[in-house]
Parts: sequence; structure tokens; C-alpha cells
Amino acid sequence: MMVKQVLRELLERAGIVVDGPSPHDIQVREAGFYRRVLRDGSLGLGETFVEGWWDAEAPDETVRRILEGGLQERAVRSPRVVALAILARLLNFQSRGRAGRLVRRHYERDLDLLSAMLDSRMVYSCAYWRNAETLDEAQEAKLELVCRKVGVREDSTLLDIGCGWGSLARYAAERHGARVKGITVSPEQAAVARQACRGLPVEIEVQDYREVRGRFDAVVSVGMFEHVGPKNYRSYMEVVERCLEPDGVSLLHTIAGNRRTGHIDPWLHRYIFPGANLPTLGEIAEAAEGRFVVEDVHNFGPDYDRTLMEWHRNFEQAWPRLRDRYDERFRRLWRYYLLCSAGSFRARRTQLLQVVLSRPGAMQTPNARAI
Repeated sequence: MMVKQVLRELLERAGIVVDGPSPHDIQVREAGFYRRVLRDGSLGLGETFVEGWWDAEAPDETVRRILEGGLQERAVRSPRVVALAILARLLNFQSRGRAGRLVRRHYERDLDLLSAMLDSRMVYSCAYWRNAETLDEAQEAKLELVCRKVGVREDSTLLDIGCGWGSLARYAAERHGARVKGITVSPEQAAVARQACRGLPVEIEVQDYREVRGRFDAVVSVGMFEHVGPKNYRSYMEVVERCLEPDGVSLLHTIAGNRRTGHIDPWLHRYIFPGANLPTLGEIAEAAEGRFVVEDVHNFGPDYDRTLMEWHRNFEQAWPRLRDRYDERFRRLWRYYLLCSAGSFRARRTQLLQVVLSRPGAMQTPNARAI
């Protein structure tokens, strides 16, 4: 009874009423929910949602209120969460031996699932909604934003680190006439990207970023730096420095955290993005120190909230044709992933940064400014 009362009081401080009438209120289905969440924090909250121990009409708003109310800091830290933090300090989760295996665990999923959720270009990163009405428009605006910031033009060479299914490579080649090399650690992604870029001056390779060679007018990374890890941030910048032409421009597009942790949220680590980590702006600046000039920092984190809600809407609309392949537990897991992520951006606990870098001595160009 004491455990139940403690958690109910904590939730009420964040404006969340157990079994209350509001969309963000938690409806408890299993009494073990209280002890589990107090013991395991965000890990327990996510696991009990997936298991059906609680529900809410708007879990994204539930998570937003929990984060804004600082409930994670008030709750007791789980031994499993503490163990994760210790392992992150001792081990390099994103070493060459581990990185590809961990990334493939998330990105090599059924393409029917991802194509149903994403836009027509299969862009699996934050869209740019400034002048857009639809997801397709917002993702095209993001691709154009990246190309303009690094000054992509006809016959310029572009290295796309973590090219995914080839959306940026294809856009830069088709719209701007660039010659592109895209790299990914996923053979399945590479096969799809090669098909998407067929007939264009695009080369796709299955390769760890640390192995890439050559010189390019621009080096970009969109939604990949989250998988680099703090122990490898300097190594990443060394690769960019090695591959960038003297007057070249680099852009880093990444989700970022507000404080250093060494690991991602424990639930996301266990079930969605194993080994991932959200860098802070300070960590990015430290890694670039002595190598690059920071030309521009552009934060449009709220755009990821809208992007995630669009992905969730698409996923729910597609569920009738996906349910034969996935069970209800997966539906709840995927729903929680999208909605708790949206809640985190809405609470401004996570950001979306585009950082433009150039070599010392290079002339700044208008294209290296936020648009």
C-alpha cells in the first residue's frame, strides 16, 4: 500500500491522476505496476506499458508530464539502470566489432513496417516542418536544407556517412547533380539504397565509417551520430577531417541530449536502439575542437515531435495489414517507442541539432548558415 501511495503522489505532482479522466492520466490494469515503476524507473514504465499493465489515451502526454515534473530524478534508480551506466563507462558499445551488429538489430527490420510508417523516400530521421504541410514535403525540405547548408552543386562530391536506404544520396544526385558515396553497416540497407539510386552517380558501400577513404567537397551524417558513442566522437571527427577537402563543409544532423549520460534511456537501449547514446552540444564541440570551425548550430527539436506523431499515425493506419506479421505486444512496444520519444522532444529533454563544420582558414559561405 505504501508503494502505491508513493507513486500516486509522485504522479499527481506531474498532473497525472491514476485512473483519472484526462488523456494523459494512467489507467492501471495490474497492481504490480506501482512497485515495478518505483524500482525500475523509465525502464519499468516502458516494460509495464508493453505488458499491458497500464494504459493511457495519450502516452506521449503522459511521458511529457513525467519528464517535465522531474519524476525520473525523484524515483529510486534501478540496479539494472546503474549497471547500464557502469558498462557504458567501461565498455565501448560502438567499437568496430559491436557497432554494425547493434545497428542492424534495429534497422534491418521488415521493410513493410518501415515503409508503412515513413514517407515515400524512406527517410528515418527528423523532418523539417517550417514551410511544409505533409510528411513527404517536410522530409524533402530537410534533404534540401542539408544540401544547401553544405553547398551541394553539380559535380560536387558528397560523402553520406550512414546513408540508410539512400534517400539523401538520391536527392543530392537527382536534384543537385552531385556525385555521392554513401556508406552503411547494413547489407540490407545497402541493397535497397543501390536500387533506389540506380542510374545515378551514386556509390553505396557496406563499410564502417572508420574505414572510409577519399576526399570529398562535403561530408554529411544524418541520424547516424547517435550510434557513434562518446568513446568514438574524436575518431569520427578525425575521419571527417581526413575525408574533407580543404575548403569543404561538413554537416552533422543528430538527436542530442541536455546532459551527458554515456547511454540512452534504458528502455530504448534494451528494446529499440541498443548501444546508442545522445551526444550533448558540448561533447560535439569538444570532439571538433582543434579540427574544425563551428559555422552554425541549428536546433529544431520540436520538429521531431511532429515527425514522430506522423510516423505513429501512419503506423496505426497500417496496423490492419501488419497485424498478421506482428502480435499485440509488438504493437504496444512500437507505439510506446514512437510516443514516448515524441513526449521527450515535447518536454525539450531531447533536441535535434544540425551542426555545420568547416576547416580553419576556409571561407565561410552563405550556404553554411541556418535556413
